[in-house]
Amino acid sequence: MEDQTCQLSFWAQMRFRIPHLEPADFLQMLQVNPHFSLLDVRTAEEFSKGCLPCAKNLDYLSDSFIDDLLLLPTDKTYLVYCRSGRRSLRVCTLMLNSSFTEVFNLEGGLNKLEYSSDFIV
Repeated sequence: MEDQTCQLSFWAQMRFRIPHLEPADFLQMLQVNPHFSLLDVRTAEEFSKGCLPCAKNLDYLSDSFIDDLLLLPTDKTYLVYCRSGRRSLRVCTLMLNSSFTEVFNLEGGLNKLEYSSDFIV
């Protein structure tokens, strides 16, 4: 007889390990503490078309991504986002596995974030 226990997908397992913030909570954290580091992990081309204010671009698909990531201070709080939340989930996983202490992922990425056109610069 086949095992009938619930098997979680790889993505579901990763999601349990990372703190996710719904868009309203993500924006509230930015407003409450503007000293959090905001990382946009989309490509440079995506970033140039608009980003959240004060975001630093760390292109997940660039050849220098890992080197650039490891240059960041590990003791800061990071709010990480991308277009859909998949790349940022991967980046958050890498960060937590690289001794970063506090990392949050924007649930659903910019696609889920409801914002006014003034919010993207």
